[in-house]
Amino acid sequence: MYFKIIDFSKFSSIKVGIPIEVLMIERDDTIPKDRVIIGHANNLLISDTPPPLMMLSKEFSFIELEDTILTVGCATPTGKLLSFAKKNDLAGFEFISKLPGSMGGMIAMNAGVKSYEIFNIVESIKIDGIWRAKDEIEHGYRFANLNGIATELRFRIERGFSSKLLQELISLRSNQPKIASAGSTFKNPKDDFAGRLIQEVGLKGFSRGAMQWSDIHANFLVNRGGGTFKEAKYLIDLAKEKVLDKFGIELELEIEIL
Repeated sequence: MYFKIIDFSKFSSIKVGIPIEVLMIERDDTIPKDRVIIGHANNLLISDTPPPLMMLSKEFSFIELEDTILTVGCATPTGKLLSFAKKNDLAGFEFISKLPGSMGGMIAMNAGVKSYEIFNIVESIKIDGIWRAKDEIEHGYRFANLNGIATELRFRIERGFSSKLLQELISLRSNQPKIASAGSTFKNPKDDFAGRLIQEVGLKGFSRGAMQWSDIHANFLVNRGGGTFKEAKYLIDLAKEKVLDKFGIELELEIEIL
């Protein structure tokens, strides 16, 4: 293991944060218990005073296909796995085209698009060095209680990559902003949409400094350049307060704040 300085204003997808020393974990390392694991910071908002952080190193970025079993390291970028699935005609991975980041980040929040979720296709997860079947792990809409550090994933493959489905899923991006963000800020409440609620309380397009509730999709908090954690947190708290006051609904974060 080794330390690396990561500037989250450049590294994270929302481009908010400061340079922070992060412990990089290599294969065969004993993973510390006193640090918070992060992925590629695509659904992450880092404060100026985060807890001690760690990441899986590039040694955990690998894809191995043997017979009908696909093993993927949790530091593997989603784009790398998508390309592999397409090249090898593997079905079920089309939806990750909309989900940037690492496979570890995906499994930690059961990331997905519409009815497609990573827990639908994963078979088992290596957590703290032990393989566990997915059915042993509590999971649901945008959450998974891993109770440890996931380092590898296994999938039982089926053939038949669908380019048609891939294009259908990519087309869903048309209503998403193209500038820096962490994706959907809040989970959709049951039978409703967080974006609709934020828009209804008058916050669509509302800004604080360089941070803004997107005028394209109200559930996307975007950074117009040089945004700060303080500005982002203000807008998040404001949206939660206004939605609760008007609708009695407590918005639940989909992004993670550290």
